[in-house]
Amino acid sequence: MGVTQYLPGDWREATLLGRIDFGQGPTPVLIRGGHVEDVSKIAPTVADLMNAYAPGDAIPRGLDKGPLEKLDLRPVWDDPQGNAPAKLLAPVDLQCLKAAGVTFAVSTLERVIEERARGDAAKALEIRQQLSDRMGGDLKSVEPGSEGAARLKEALVADGLWSQYLEVAIGPDAEIFTKGPTLSSMGWGDQVGIRKDSHWNNPEPEVVLLVDGSGEIRGASLGNDVNLRDFEGRSALLLSKAKDNNASCAIGPFFRLFDASFSLDDVRSAEVELKITGRDDFVLDGKSNMSLISRDPAVLAGQAYGKQHQYPDGFVLFLGTMFAPIQDRDAPGQGFTHKIGDRVRVSTPKLGVLENEVTTCDQAKPWTFGISALIRNLAGRGLL
Repeated sequence: MGVTQYLPGDWREATLLGRIDFGQGPTPVLIRGGHVEDVSKIAPTVADLMNAYAPGDAIPRGLDKGPLEKLDLRPVWDDPQGNAPAKLLAPVDLQCLKAAGVTFAVSTLERVIEERARGDAAKALEIRQQLSDRMGGDLKSVEPGSEGAARLKEALVADGLWSQYLEVAIGPDAEIFTKGPTLSSMGWGDQVGIRKDSHWNNPEPEVVLLVDGSGEIRGASLGNDVNLRDFEGRSALLLSKAKDNNASCAIGPFFRLFDASFSLDDVRSAEVELKITGRDDFVLDGKSNMSLISRDPAVLAGQAYGKQHQYPDGFVLFLGTMFAPIQDRDAPGQGFTHKIGDRVRVSTPKLGVLENEVTTCDQAKPWTFGISALIRNLAGRGLL
């Protein structure tokens, strides 16, 4: 099955931005009119391309590499030895990988549960029911940073139910953290990793914004913000170990740039679907509607960028998820956790499908191609 089967239904009318390795190294490409354009002579990186052309500017045509459906791009499960002549990479390069946390009421409750269960999945069911009965409805309707939020905080503090996760969910400041190092994200069809010593973990299907060096939101893609619930549940100070591991971030298949056919309003109304299929015949389905997000995507991007913090090469921003899988996979009350070989599909009609296969971080291909390697590669190809 070719990569076009994973693209939006109207992909021939869309403007898609990504990276493909044709055998020489990472190459920025645009997909326009169904054709692949090598734009490396216009800009050597996707970060440079977004900074060189403002929203609405016409980007010159690149070298035509032919129809996208003719390009032999294969997922790792169909090509484990990497014999295909081209490889689809994550559609980001020099941008910082940022993420917003606890942006939906449901995921907020799950973070509080993790904290109170101290990473013990067996305790989660009872705590989840207690918290949902006490505050679930109130949390869904409150506006972050409002007077109503302040009153709810006072009531929860009085009841002994306040949490650091509730602070960022309904307080004035969003949680914005660094998901992983620059250039560390995986692309469509690649493996994603969980730590071998994690026993309670899950995917986090999300919409990912593309923001240029001036803070302008330029487009969106799909992402999997792989999370270790047991690590973060033991202590919020273990967030970096829960989030930033080898192969633990996936983005793709492409960024869809804003134009007449796609805008930030499409992001705001997107319904993101998740499907997990295991080798043990386990199947899990879920949906997450962006209309239920507690803070507008533009507000989240604005909290990441401004006078207090700039990103000269731009950044990508995971917008958070309302999906926290609680369906029992093995023993009753143990909830969901990944197994090796799980296939994870994140999809929404306007952005297509991001599919990856789960492995452990130590078994995933080691990350060796960093910023210095990219600079040497581009210089050797005469692109700098």
